[in-house]
Formats: sequence, structure tokens, C-alpha cells
Amino acid sequence: MGIRPLTREEVRGLDARAALELGLPTLVLMENAGRGAAAWLRDQGVGPSTRVLILCGSGNNGGDGGVVARHLDACGVAVRVVWFAQAGQLRGDAAVQYDVLSRSGIEQTYWESGDLDDAERLDLMIAESDWVVDALLGTGLTRPVEGRLHVAITAINRSGKPILALDLPSGLDADTGQALGVAVRARATATFVGPKLGFSAPGASDFTGAVFVVEIGVPRCLLEPFQAKT
Repeated sequence: MGIRPLTREEVRGLDARAALELGLPTLVLMENAGRGAAAWLRDQGVGPSTRVLILCGSGNNGGDGGVVARHLDACGVAVRVVWFAQAGQLRGDAAVQYDVLSRSGIEQTYWESGDLDDAERLDLMIAESDWVVDALLGTGLTRPVEGRLHVAITAINRSGKPILALDLPSGLDADTGQALGVAVRARATATFVGPKLGFSAPGASDFTGAVFVVEIGVPRCLLEPFQAKT
């Protein structure tokens, strides 16, 4: 089923209705999202000889990144996860993913601040990687990116590494397609359920790169009102 471009409120509404009306756990949707993104990376040749750095925020986008890490690790890929929140600050499903990664022995670290030494450490981790997965900020962002996330996005963009953004490039407004101060410039974007409204805005493709939709298991009864017109 082809889905028309979705606003941020429509995306939130679909997730909420799937959970509240149908009893579909949000962890299931997150699992499907991360697995689909990991499958795309494997299709690009990511394998046991590849090093992948996954940068995760504190919310659901970071949780998606945690799922990607698990599925790549299961295929023998060298994965490193960097959280931009301490374990106690992670919310909901992201906290679940952190705990699973910890018990699985997958390398995780916390990027604590934007000071010079820490920024250099982030630059080194990016330089040592073959791919970077952007799982920092999701569709809910409405204000300019600041602080350490601004530092991180700037570092990602100047690295020249291929970047896969999850759902949308961090820092991009989902509705307008405009950078909120700064936004990741990805090689590709794995967007979930359907494309976001802002992706069709002039210049948005400079940030999204190639966009592909990952079907995450939202039931058809919820998606029918959002079918693309043919």
C-alpha cells in the first residue's frame, strides 16, 4: 500500500492508535523499523569487514538505532553505539534497547559533553567507521538544534562518511523540510511507514539523500485513510 506524505502529527497519531486501539506494542513497531534499516545496510554490502557507528538520542529514534545495532551485530558487523544521554535519562523503548544491548555485550558508550576533548573523541570514532547511522532526533523536533547535538551533527557532516538517517535526518523539520539550525546530510534515509511531508520541499533532498520507506507493521485498517492517490 503506497502511503502519501505524512505530517509529524499524523505519524504520532498512527503510532498511538496502533498501541491504544489495537494493542500493538510500540516495541514491535520499533523492532520492525530497525530491522528494515539494518537490512538496507546489508544490501549495500555492510558485513563482517565493516565498522558501523550508530549515534542514538534519548527518545524513540535512538531506540530504532539500538535495534539496528542488534541486527547488524547478529550478522557479524563491528558495531559501536554512542548514546547522547546517560542510561538513566533514556525514555521508554529506548531504555529497553539500551538494556538489551548491554546484556548482549554490544559496545556502547555515552558522549558526555561538547568540550574540545570529547569532540575530538567523537571525530575519532567517526573517522574509524565505514558507515554512520543517524538515530539522534526524530520527527518531533520543532526548535533549532543546540549544544552537543549541534556539535555532533556538524561533526557527522564534515566527516565525509556515508550516513544512513533513521526516519528523517536529525535536525530536519518533518513538516517543512527545512534545517532547524543544522541538519544531517545523509546518503540515504530509511523513513518509517511513509515519507514525511517535508521531504518534497525544495532543497530537502540535499539532507535526505535517497529515501526508502520501511514498512513497520502498522495494520492496514489504520493506513487506508493515508493511501496515496493514483
